[in-house]
Amino acid sequence: MSTTYGVVGVGSIAEAIVVGLCEGLDDPPEVVLSPRSAARSAALAERFATVRVAGDNQAVLDESDVVVVCLLPGNAAEVLSGLAFRADQAVVSAVAGLSVERLAEVVAPATDLARSIPLPAVATRGSMTPVHPATAAVAGLFDRLGGSLAIDDELAYESVAAASATVAAHFRYLGTIADWLTAHGIAGPEARRYVADTFAALSGELGQPGADFAALADAHATPGGLNEQFARDLGEAGVYDEVRVGLDAVLARIAPN
Repeated sequence: MSTTYGVVGVGSIAEAIVVGLCEGLDDPPEVVLSPRSAARSAALAERFATVRVAGDNQAVLDESDVVVVCLLPGNAAEVLSGLAFRADQAVVSAVAGLSVERLAEVVAPATDLARSIPLPAVATRGSMTPVHPATAAVAGLFDRLGGSLAIDDELAYESVAAASATVAAHFRYLGTIADWLTAHGIAGPEARRYVADTFAALSGELGQPGADFAALADAHATPGGLNEQFARDLGEAGVYDEVRVGLDAVLARIAPN
């Protein structure tokens, strides 16, 4: 029996999930989208034959076996509590900070519940997605999208969620390097291309099983060399300590208890 997925809240992550479920496959699942973000939903429905847009969020629930919740944290509980879920329905939440306990309250009588942290790379089925708990429904969804990483403890899961908040800072770091090059005479497009190519070339090292970050740092830090100097200077300035402080602050925000 095939699974019909319903998606409530169609932002960029929801779009990545839909693309990953459908792009280039001979047997994509049926997907029902909420009319939220109407242009994006309509474009996905036009792009994929098995995707359609429901009239409202309740219609999404009525037509789906597994409901994938991609709402913003600020209004997710309010939106969900206004909907009628079925007891036989599975719910997969991608909402940051919405605990399993709170999710259970707002989607009752549904009890087959899980949380997830999908990244944009699910669109190419190239990203393992942390899930908690590892229900059959959440594993079935993300096994289609690159695999799932089961995390038993909710605090550990929230820590992974906090770590995922570092992506924007990573790009700001790269942007700072490119801007510095521009200030020293390299045209902006060329500076950004150079920095992008430099770090993209390192992705192969990260893709190896059991990537050891300390070992990789040592491998790129010739004693007495420029990489060693820069890494040491950042450490002495407390940059790495501040990363830990920032992660603690994010974790406190999403898991205050």
